[in-house]
Amino acid sequence: MDTRRRRRHTGALVGAAALLAAALVACTGQAGTGTAGSGSAGAGTTGTTGAGALTDRAPCPGSTGFTCGTLTVPLDRTGERPGQLRLKVAVAGNAHAPRGDLLFLAGGPGQPGVPLVSRIAQRLAPVLGQYRLVMVDQRGTGAGALRCPALQDQMGSSDLAVPTAQAVTDCADALGPDRRFYGTADTVADIDQLREALGADRLTVDGVSYGTFVAERYALAHPDRVARLVLDSVVPQQGYDPLDLAALPAAARVLTDGCHADGCTTDPAADLAAVVARYHDGPAVLDLLTSYEFVDPDYRGIPEALHQAAQGHPEQLQQDIATTHQGDAATADQLSQGLHAAALCADGRFPWGGADTAVPDRAAALDRARQQLTAAQTWPFDAATATGLGSLLSCLPWPQEAVPAAPPAQQALPRVPVLLLGGDRDLSTPLEWLHQEAASAPLGQVVVVPGAAHSVQSHATSDVGRQAVYDFLLAPDRSGPVTG
Repeated sequence: MDTRRRRRHTGALVGAAALLAAALVACTGQAGTGTAGSGSAGAGTTGTTGAGALTDRAPCPGSTGFTCGTLTVPLDRTGERPGQLRLKVAVAGNAHAPRGDLLFLAGGPGQPGVPLVSRIAQRLAPVLGQYRLVMVDQRGTGAGALRCPALQDQMGSSDLAVPTAQAVTDCADALGPDRRFYGTADTVADIDQLREALGADRLTVDGVSYGTFVAERYALAHPDRVARLVLDSVVPQQGYDPLDLAALPAAARVLTDGCHADGCTTDPAADLAAVVARYHDGPAVLDLLTSYEFVDPDYRGIPEALHQAAQGHPEQLQQDIATTHQGDAATADQLSQGLHAAALCADGRFPWGGADTAVPDRAAALDRARQQLTAAQTWPFDAATATGLGSLLSCLPWPQEAVPAAPPAQQALPRVPVLLLGGDRDLSTPLEWLHQEAASAPLGQVVVVPGAAHSVQSHATSDVGRQAVYDFLLAPDRSGPVTG
């Protein structure tokens, strides 16, 4: 690699780290709780101070036009385990918006919503004359983040970084038995309580990444309480695949397209396969790629690093991996890895089953799954990559516990308008997942943004995706009867 090219590559990686850090820093502001009785009409609550209303209402610090309050929800909705959680909520001041409430759900799982409200309001500005924007810190995030210091330090904002088993078990021990109350089903119930507190019959929901999964599960649980759904960077309703068998082969397509866009002359898919076979570093390379997409969906410089590594010179690739891992640092307030593990392990369906499978039985089941994987399923990666990702290994030693019931496989979403939005360079939530969920949306509309990666509304350089969201949210409502 010549010096000028190397400088551009290193600069892009520094930019990737800076962008990830900036996105996370945007999450660090704390929503003010104000004092009891300091509400305003702009909060848009039912006007009561009962258990279902928003309390402690006051202007959101640094977010003009928004009121922040607290939604108090039960820790355990069965009532067997006492306790309450206080969730921060930000609500725009236009309580009588013609088209009602627009709830924007952040991702992760583990990312708060309230500290992002000003940024999201800027992105959605063209529709906010018609909608009242609402954002919530889902349980276990933000000021109420689940805190696991060692796991947080090892994973930061990454889904795929591989933690030590000790960090995982220390986290589970620190959270104790209450960890089972932080799955998606609990968040879905919180959202419906929020809807009641807002005085809304139905919600329009815009979810990004894990937020799409929450939105889908809410729509399946309460089909008569959703008006429209925006699903940006789609996780299908059955949840993420812990083996990542959509993302692994998608890497060949994404890298090749990025290479062509940048005018490179190598074969990045073949080089990636050679690197994984030679260095057995598939999980670290996939983690690099899914982080890098946020700053440069063309992956400039990555094909060169892969080509050099395939030729026996891995120094640049190793430096890229190390730099990106450093840039993934995040606090629990920014993205709680404790909540991330608790939610994924509660919701996930793994090669060994769910969290109700005895821990000693899991490793053998994972090994059997690895032996059954074929090259066609994983290339340009390998079976060891599929069974060695941090999102899966975080749940391997997670304590045995009961799991919530999942909806039937590929249940139809309600007959309401659904926009499914994705970028063709996304490896975090590859397009294959989008099309899988689109098959379950009777009134679904698919928009794929060329050259965009994860979180189209926030990160795409093109306005194509954002304009599609505006047009969709402002379109006349022609949905048919809601079905369960």
